[in-house]
Amino acid sequence: MSDTISTGPSVLVVGGGTAGHIEPALAVGEAVTALDPSARVTAVGTPRGLETEIVPRRGVPLELVDPVPLPRRVNGDLFRLPGRLIRAVRGARAMLLRTGADVVVGFGGYACVPVYLAAGPLAGRGRRVPIVVHEANARAGIANKLGARYAVATLAAVTGSGLDARVVGNPVKRAVAALDRAALRAEARRVFGLDPDAPTVLVVGGSQGARSLNSAMSAVAEEFSLAGVGVLHAVGPRNVDDAPTVSGEGVPYVTVPYLDRMDLAYAAADLILCRSGAITVAEVSAVGLPAVFVPLPHGNGEQALNARDLVAGGAALMVDDADLSPEYLRSRVLPLALDRDRLDSMSAAAVSGGSRDAAEVVARAALDAAGKAPR
Repeated sequence: MSDTISTGPSVLVVGGGTAGHIEPALAVGEAVTALDPSARVTAVGTPRGLETEIVPRRGVPLELVDPVPLPRRVNGDLFRLPGRLIRAVRGARAMLLRTGADVVVGFGGYACVPVYLAAGPLAGRGRRVPIVVHEANARAGIANKLGARYAVATLAAVTGSGLDARVVGNPVKRAVAALDRAALRAEARRVFGLDPDAPTVLVVGGSQGARSLNSAMSAVAEEFSLAGVGVLHAVGPRNVDDAPTVSGEGVPYVTVPYLDRMDLAYAAADLILCRSGAITVAEVSAVGLPAVFVPLPHGNGEQALNARDLVAGGAALMVDDADLSPEYLRSRVLPLALDRDRLDSMSAAAVSGGSRDAAEVVARAALDAAGKAPR
């Protein structure tokens, strides 16, 4: 397809918009390169998503295609869809030719629709490109439902996604999948200024923080500190002025705007209080970190579904956002943080319920599919 001379396959990892699509794509790209150093990995997204910030920072080439949102109701966007789709597929076909794609690995999101169509049913005069689909969420989106129709392999993070898929878990980056929390704990706590010996809770509400988590923790910050429980709390860049403070008589309660070294944060912690997005759930289970999940209260209940297997397996607790109160933290989370035996049991359950090798499994499926691509 391309005039580029390369001995290895050209692997396109496609997924954009949110970190839930981008991070698994980059993790699989990393695993592809580890399995076949000659492979050329290219990320594909749209100009509107976080991929324009995240992908270049990781040193991965990025190609952009026009997004094609699929309207869910009859409106003006529905009537404009055919023209948008034709233009986007035409651009995606040109991108497949330009990159010499041997396989497309799709993770969902707007970028996937034109690429799936250009690689499969609308390949036109060019050849078809094998498609591998991975669904990260508990409920498959429209894009991946489309891609699965033409895929040579369909994989999913959890059961019940709505796809006829092999369940392999969610791909996480190598720095997380290979993390030895115990070996890194002393360094991690020193970096964050935490007590080296106190049980420690990590509080993360996503990249921008979460008001409900921040508010509830603020009310009990002093109690946690005086009880001998350290806290590392990522409050979100916009919430620094309202971050919890303690008197300093107990163990440190450390607030930061944002965590760009989640591996260190996981290593520092004995327990995490967090949302239950697909990637967070995957990373928590991969590193064996006991969790208290607070699903995002919006949407279709997907976050609660993401965490259900870990909760059922004894690796985590789950509380509705509306029920996350200072009293819940005082009566349930604080005693748990002080219960070493229970934390150890939950950690073992988290590891047994996780999939540290998911990125490699998807990468192998991609390389196998690339071998089917005609030269």
